[in-house]
Amino acid sequence: MLASFDSAPASQAPVTHFSPEHCALSIDRFNLAYAGKPALRELTLSVPRHRVTAFIGPSGCGKSTLLRAINRLHDLNESVEHSGNIELEGQDIYAPQTNVTELRRRVGMVFQTPNPFPMSIYENVAFGLRLQQRLPKRQRDDIIEWALTSAALWDEVKDRLHRSAWQLSGGQQQRLVIARTLAVQPDVLLLDEPASALDPISTLKIEELIRNLKSQLTLVLVTHNMQQAARVSDYTAFLQDGELVEYGPTDQVFTNPHLQRTENYITGRMT
Repeated sequence: MLASFDSAPASQAPVTHFSPEHCALSIDRFNLAYAGKPALRELTLSVPRHRVTAFIGPSGCGKSTLLRAINRLHDLNESVEHSGNIELEGQDIYAPQTNVTELRRRVGMVFQTPNPFPMSIYENVAFGLRLQQRLPKRQRDDIIEWALTSAALWDEVKDRLHRSAWQLSGGQQQRLVIARTLAVQPDVLLLDEPASALDPISTLKIEELIRNLKSQLTLVLVTHNMQQAARVSDYTAFLQDGELVEYGPTDQVFTNPHLQRTENYITGRMT
């Protein structure tokens, strides 16, 4: 039992909901605690399919914790307790029969710091494919070209696919990681501060990539950069102290928020 979650969250603004047929992820009264200390409290929200949803909020508010809960990255931490539900396309991701490996194929994740494997560009993108199934080389080559093209990297690396991925720039490495994730054809892509370690030009390329990818899959972005959230997301959720404060269309949240504390955060009067 998670007795530490007994108190109700603070008041919220009206929260945007989506019908099941338009919803990729559904989170219902989800709570999570580390060693008994609440990190997420009574979170309820739905993420629309083929849109970019941004999670914003101050450091420690639970944004990355929620992202990792969607991917079940907390499973190996014995100090973590959770309650409530998270559903992917109507299926409970924490149900006993859930195949976690398959879940992580369907819900890919990209972290703040690029993490290419110590192998060639080609083998980085092929890595997940080789784990899943044996494919004819021609089919595998086609998928790798498609993934690199989708990640806006093919033209930059097509003549050096068998060179080390570590020779790429930081921005190219991050796009390579995205290509590696896309190669296994996920339904959802989680992005945890994907451009925070990159230079401005690389950041713009990542943002353009995010906008382009929503025609193929659902994206959830964690960012501290208000301008970035405003530029690339369709919907924005503001979290504070592990609670959902406000959630709606990005234009509305940024230009006409319902709550004063949302406006305070967006305008820099609260950090």
